[in-house]
Amino acid sequence: MAKVELKAPIVDEIAGYLNGAQGVVLVDYRGLTVEQDTQLRKQLREAGVVYKVYKNTLVKRAIEGTEFAPMAEKLEGPTAIAISATDATAPARILSNFAKTADALELKCGVVEGTYYDEAGIKAIASIPSREELLSKLLGSIQSPITNFARVIKQIAEKNEEVA
Repeated sequence: MAKVELKAPIVDEIAGYLNGAQGVVLVDYRGLTVEQDTQLRKQLREAGVVYKVYKNTLVKRAIEGTEFAPMAEKLEGPTAIAISATDATAPARILSNFAKTADALELKCGVVEGTYYDEAGIKAIASIPSREELLSKLLGSIQSPITNFARVIKQIAEKNEEVA
């Protein structure tokens, strides 16, 4: 078998993960201990994020001609890729938080919902709360005035009962 035939399934696997991906982040993992890497992989897995290490040339072939193509310039040296199909900010958020405790982990770049971001952009994306957090805050802000209104009505009703 030719080398190309052996590599084609791997390129297809990468392309399959990227197809429909909401968020993708590239990181330099050099210097992480085995324990740190295990913790990082566990956090990413719990969030439904695929975290893999592939040869840079295979990733370049898989992203060629896609919205992820601008990341090709950062594919140098040891690079891991984190891909999320559901939560666009999850890879950036988890990797950025982990990088605060593990200095060896470096964010390179990423694509979130079709837009390319450099390292600074990915760090900014990481500060955005998850969709669930944002929805719960919205729900809380909608519910608060209604709850206050109900309390006022109840107090008025109790006051009227005391008078009568």
